[in-house]
Amino acid sequence: MKSVQLAEKLAMVSSHWDPHVIADYNDNDVMVVKIKGEYPFHKHDSTDDFFLVLSGEMVMEYQDAAPQTVRAGELVVVPRGVVHRPRAETEVTVMLIEPKGEPNSGDSDREASMKPRI
Repeated sequence: MKSVQLAEKLAMVSSHWDPHVIADYNDNDVMVVKIKGEYPFHKHDSTDDFFLVLSGEMVMEYQDAAPQTVRAGELVVVPRGVVHRPRAETEVTVMLIEPKGEPNSGDSDREASMKPRI
């Protein structure tokens, strides 16, 4: 039961697209990640995908819908089964919440990140 300093945790992250666990919430991992460029299109069949943009601006692209710009202070929840990919022209910091053990790569060919705890 202690607070988590997001800026401190984000300063420990040096790579893009590699979520780091900062807290536990029920059976979920609360993570921070830095993103830049684009992630492959993918979906998660059994869980929604939660993104809270902390700094910067990202675009969530969908296979069957118009892209959505998500700015600092905004969040987007991608429903389970929806094919999507986040992308960012410049570095963006994001908080993610997902069930423990859920690979961040979904059904894409990209290898899932290890999700170290910091």
